[in-house]
Amino acid sequence: MRVALCQITSSPDPVENVEQVRASVAEAVKAGADLVVFPEATMARFGTRLKDVAEPLDGPWASVISAIAEAAGVLVVAGMFTPADDGRVYNTLLVTGRGKSIGYDKIHLYDAFGFQESRTVAPGSELVSVDVEGVQIGLATCYDIRFPELFQAHGEAGAAAVVVPASWGAGEGKREQWELLVRARALDSGCWILACGQADPTASGIETKPGVPTGIGYSTVADPFGNVHDQLGAGPGILVVDIDPKRAEESRQATAVLANRRL
Repeated sequence: MRVALCQITSSPDPVENVEQVRASVAEAVKAGADLVVFPEATMARFGTRLKDVAEPLDGPWASVISAIAEAAGVLVVAGMFTPADDGRVYNTLLVTGRGKSIGYDKIHLYDAFGFQESRTVAPGSELVSVDVEGVQIGLATCYDIRFPELFQAHGEAGAAAVVVPASWGAGEGKREQWELLVRARALDSGCWILACGQADPTASGIETKPGVPTGIGYSTVADPFGNVHDQLGAGPGILVVDIDPKRAEESRQATAVLANRRL
């Protein structure tokens, strides 16, 4: 299966970001991708008043993204924000195209490194996956990657890969943590990890608010044995990779970490 990770820098304007999605999908289609993945907060970058941009999965923004995906004949995964009943929003992955339209609400919220996502974002609670050309793909978002149980649950449910859209916070050692966590989650779940981050805004000369997690780039694909299969740099770009679902089963048989779990 061919996957395109589209490392963009989202603006605060959802309409502008639609055009980034449109252009990136067109490029991914030319490269023969079946699955096109965008970062967390594709709809609008962090530092934006999320309640003002949030809308349902069948709202105008998601409907335009769905139309782009359907016209291109691909499945698109893109981060957006949907309203929660308590006045906050959900940090949602929109999965749309090829007759599908579902969402995954981020389970683990980024109340860490001085940032408090739960102040404005409500947590999700359900494991979500999607079938792409007969291959089961699990869904996770950014801070979720620090929690191996989520990825092992996807592996035990039969996922061959997990997509991880992110808007990773910058800081000392954060790139090293990102790369280590991507590789670790591949190993302890026996899944391909398709981790697509927001590009580093500073690589494009864009100023952002201090302390806001607006991305560091370095979208990374790790194979089920924890090897870095391919990776981008800090700036915007598209990474196109072919993944072999059989590698997931090979890894699980070799390491037996799922079969041998006791806790």
